[in-house]
Amino acid sequence: MKKKKGLSLLQKRAVTGMLFISPWLLGFLVYYVRSVGMTVWFSLCDVTTGDKGYVAKFSGLNNLKYIFTSHPTFNQKLVSSMSNVFIDVPLVLIFSLLMAMILNQKFIGRTVIRAIFFLPVIMGSAAISEAIDFARQNAVGGISATSDTIASAANTTINVDYYLSLFKDIGIPAGILDYVVGAVSRLADVVSLSGVQIVIFIAALQSIAGSLYEVARIEGATTYETFWKVTFPMVMPHIITCLVYTVVDSFANSEVVNLSYEMIFTTRNYGYGSAMCLVSTLVVCLLLFGVVALIQKRTFYYN
Repeated sequence: MKKKKGLSLLQKRAVTGMLFISPWLLGFLVYYVRSVGMTVWFSLCDVTTGDKGYVAKFSGLNNLKYIFTSHPTFNQKLVSSMSNVFIDVPLVLIFSLLMAMILNQKFIGRTVIRAIFFLPVIMGSAAISEAIDFARQNAVGGISATSDTIASAANTTINVDYYLSLFKDIGIPAGILDYVVGAVSRLADVVSLSGVQIVIFIAALQSIAGSLYEVARIEGATTYETFWKVTFPMVMPHIITCLVYTVVDSFANSEVVNLSYEMIFTTRNYGYGSAMCLVSTLVVCLLLFGVVALIQKRTFYYN
């Protein structure tokens, strides 16, 4: 009697993974794919609404031509949104990895500090934001007045141009200075966008085998060498995950997305708004495909 050959370990892991993502996959196929199809169709049609619903008449590429050649702000906001993504994403990844390395150390109050860094993710939800706005609107005097007084007292004037001129005089390129200034101005946004990435990096750091660090210490590697030879290569797969999440999250709140949302739900121009959504989605997909393909070649997977 021949024994029936069971599933291999990799096949069992694949089945477990598919079962784990099956609720998301079902929702993706039922809701998201249909929405993407309707967006593509609306971007190629002249859409009008009435009492009986909407009427879509095929108009070819007229909507795409309009947003690129006739719309007053689309091109500008698309470029501005992409520029902000290129500034925010490296800052978020570097800050998240740095904070994850600090929070992975053993110290008193570590759990509380981790929760504080994850609070912006919770506070950024729509329900929490609306509750805070409602409370702020109904607050009269008390804390609100105190916060305004503190803010006005802390509003000191700093001659930023003077310090920038000093850095230019010592030979720092203007492009680097512009990037640093943009990074400093986005510091609060970087912290608020880093909650999920910090959690992912902490999980990645905790999964690194301690024997690798022991070997590095035996070989006499410094902390700097250990980071680049052990820590960084081991978290590279998670850097790709955080990169995809950060790009999508940053672009979801960008000016061009807000413009398309306003075009669809405020002015009811479904054709133009769908074309904007389609273009912005394609730009993000191309960006992610190029960057991930570039990083994937230099990624080390440890089994």
